[in-house]
This record gives sequence, C-alpha cells and structure tokens, in this order.
Amino acid sequence: MSERIVVGLDIGTTKVCAVVATADETGRINVLGVGVAENDGLSRGVVVNIDKTVAAVKVAVGEAERMAGVSVRSVVVGIAGDHVQSFQSRGVVTIAHREGEITDRDVQRLLEDTTHVAMPVDREILHVIPQAFIVDGQDGVADPVGMSGVRLEANVHIITGLVSAAKNIYRCVEKAGYQVADIVLEPLGSSFAVLHPDEKEIGVALIDIGGGTTDIAVFEDNTIRHTAVVAVAGNKVTDDIRKGLGLMRDQAEKLKCSYGIAVADMASDAEEIAIPGIGGRTEKRIGRSTLAQIIQPRMEEILEIAAIEIKRSGYARHLGAGVVLTGGGSLVPGTEELASEVLGMEARIGVPMGLYGGLVKEVDDPKFATAVGLVLYGLRPEMIGGTPFRHEMGSRETLAGGEGTGLVGRLASRMKSWFDEL
Repeated sequence: MSERIVVGLDIGTTKVCAVVATADETGRINVLGVGVAENDGLSRGVVVNIDKTVAAVKVAVGEAERMAGVSVRSVVVGIAGDHVQSFQSRGVVTIAHREGEITDRDVQRLLEDTTHVAMPVDREILHVIPQAFIVDGQDGVADPVGMSGVRLEANVHIITGLVSAAKNIYRCVEKAGYQVADIVLEPLGSSFAVLHPDEKEIGVALIDIGGGTTDIAVFEDNTIRHTAVVAVAGNKVTDDIRKGLGLMRDQAEKLKCSYGIAVADMASDAEEIAIPGIGGRTEKRIGRSTLAQIIQPRMEEILEIAAIEIKRSGYARHLGAGVVLTGGGSLVPGTEELASEVLGMEARIGVPMGLYGGLVKEVDDPKFATAVGLVLYGLRPEMIGGTPFRHEMGSRETLAGGEGTGLVGRLASRMKSWFDEL
C-alpha cells in the first residue's frame, strides 16, 4: 500500500478527539475520520479516573474508525498538565570517523549526551529538541550531518513530565485496546497544525486555551524556545458563570458557548438571555453584558499568566508575528481583541492548516488543533528530532477478496453470493 495511515489522539480535560489521516506519495494529507467524545476523567490535563477516560477513548477512536473504514492499531497521543516543565541543556561529543564526517549516529549520540542531567526519579524526559549545533566552535549550524569536524556541540530544549502522568495515559490507551506509537507534548502538537513556517521564523507565541490547561509555546528562528502548561483555562470560565449566576455546570457551559463574549464593551446591554430556573423555579433574564462581565476577568487572567510565561522565555521582544490563539477556549468571541490588548501585540485565531482533502471542513476548528497536529507529527516525527515509526498505525478494513468489512463490504459480499447462486 502506498498510503500511510496515522491516528492522532488528543485526550483533553473536557473531550477526547481522534483524527485518522493518510498521506499519499506526494505528501498530501487527507483526513479520513474524526471522532469526538465528552470526557470527565481528567482534571487539569491529568488522568484522575481511568475507567471514564478509557470509555471516552473507545468512543472517540471507534467513531473515527467507522467513519474512515480503517482498523486502528496504535495512536500518537498528546500529554499536558501543569507537571510539564522545560529547561535548556548542552552536550558535546567528538567525531570518531577518520574522515571527520558527521553522521546521524553522531547526532543521536550527542542528543543522548544532553539528557544526562540530574533529575528527580518521578520525572521523565518527553522530548529533546535541538536548538542549535556548533561544529568546531562555529555556531549557527542547523543540520550538521555530512559536515566535517572533530568536536560537535548542541544546545537543546528538554521537556519533562511526571512518570505517573505519562504511565496513566499509556494505561488508558492500552486498556481501550490500542498501542501508543508516541507521546507528544500538546502545545508542540498544536504548533504543527496552526503555525505558519514564516511565523516560526520571525518569532511567535502559541497560546492553546483548552478546558483544563492553557499550553504555551514560543518559537523563533524556526526553533521552539520555551514551553509551559498552566492549569487555568476554559473550565475556570465555566465555573465562574456557574457560581455567578447559580446554574448547573452544563447550563453554564451552554451559556458560555452560545452567548459568551470576552470583552464586556462588545456586548449589547439591550440583548437579554433567558436563564433556566433551578428546582422548578421560574426562569430569569439577564443582559448579555452581565455575562461578559463575568467572563472577561477570567480570560484576562489566563492571558496575563500566558504573558508572564512569554516574558520568562526571554523572547517577548522577538515575537514579530505576535501570538496565535487556538483550542476550544479561544472560540469565545472577543478573545482575539482581548489578547491583543493584554499582550500588547498582534493576535489571530489559529485553525488547522496543511490538510489537502477528505474531512477538512470537519476539523477546520481551533478545538481540533492538537489532534490534527499529532497526525502531522505522526507523518513527520523528524520535525522535532523524533524517529520515523517502524509500523503502520492502522489498516484499511479489507477481506481476502478486497471488500471492506464494514456494512457496505458485507452487503457487497452478500450480493456477490446471490449472483453466484443464480
């Protein structure tokens, strides 16, 4: 088969999202299937209920499988949570070849050397991302393979997470009946889907506002410079509405999605919203601006925390492309304008890019950014120093004769048997 099937699985705090895609010989990506399931088995990006998460994974991947007509074996899964930390490291190796030519093996040896840092036993390295290579004292080398030299150095960005958090994600996926091909930091995944190469070159910050966590990634010179995960996100906005208006959680979520505005000045005082009564009470009516006044302070807080992380990266003055907002939390109208005001730079809403055909319209939404990004990473893991996968993540559901095993396939084979009998 000329096509490669890749499955991205975004296990989020409010939803589990699975995307099945394939790439043809020319590298064009077609989305074959999408599955979404509500999830309340996570808190702030970390698994707190295995059974609920397993059930949501089964529903989401099962839905994507049926839509795509494929049988999924393994997935690329995302990880987030405020336990994620990142730091810079440096390594050096000597080149053993007589000719002094630097090979892939030398680069892998060097990256392995950078991981020899003192770390607590409860943490593990998720990613080692090269920032810059130095060959015999000459810096600014993007790819040293094939060059001649005696001494090879590298500055790398190391991302770590809690061992238990990663193990619980593995356990959920395996209990659902699938294997984990790779585990990827969610802001990295989102960045592959929504950031343009030009933005990464001149400097950009990605802010992915999810349900339980807000993920931040800073890029400059086509390299990731800083990552952070903060446990203040869309769920906090919903909680504020719930407490402020005395509502059930699902009612507050519906109000936020249907009528929410992130900037109070943009809301009309004349427009009224009906709020359902609790326990048989009569419904109340409030102005839309009242709802906006509840939402705005929390959205400002999320963006201010993101601004602190961007400042901590040391690249706040280098972000010529400003910020890109994505994730379900960025769908609240006015978020773009509020971000521009709070961060003092240009802002835009990022939707998945780089897809060619299939269900492109179905995933043309910020809330699918991470799942689509995980698929793009699965097709090209070398983008952040990963290695290509040795096995296929899924296969077309086919019988020996070539008919699909789905409903259409069963009907086709049955009709074939009728004709054979005639």
